[in-house]
Amino acid sequence: MQSEEDVLRIIQYMNDPQVLEDLRYVRELKLPQGCIAAGYVRNRVWDKLHGYTTATPLNDIDVIYFDPKNTLEERDEFLEHSLNRKQAGRNWSVKNQARMHIHNGEAPYSSIEDAMSRWPETATAVAIRLNAKDQMEVICPYGLKDLLDMRVRQSPLFRHTTAFRQRVFEKQWLDNWPLLIMEN
Repeated sequence: MQSEEDVLRIIQYMNDPQVLEDLRYVRELKLPQGCIAAGYVRNRVWDKLHGYTTATPLNDIDVIYFDPKNTLEERDEFLEHSLNRKQAGRNWSVKNQARMHIHNGEAPYSSIEDAMSRWPETATAVAIRLNAKDQMEVICPYGLKDLLDMRVRQSPLFRHTTAFRQRVFEKQWLDNWPLLIMEN
């Protein structure tokens, strides 16, 4: 099990209509390279691989996109409010990855994949989007092996090992998914 089809099959394993609804909401925003990422994908995969029948609760729904022409944080806030109005009780988080290089003290990123490659873990650097034909697509700069093998590994371009380890500990991943393999 290493393919995008495997991940997409897992994401839909509980036949949750919310996934398609969420992806449609994001597509309606017409954001350049817009997708839903991080825990939204990772948690579903790890839940399925652990045999869980209910989804682990999400802290938020990470929507990412790449628009170097409009990097105002206020735009992201407006988009978050718009999504949160459509779905009360959900916590949408929208971030234009074209400005995240500033937060990380790095040179400007070139794409959504480039930005995701700087995220702390390889298994988190996975996103999905819905294309015009209502088909899900996967974006994964590091591939899917770590995600599907349940390996928690620091991304090669993430420079802060202490922050990586602290993040894993604070999010209690090894408690929530005991079959995970932590790598240095």
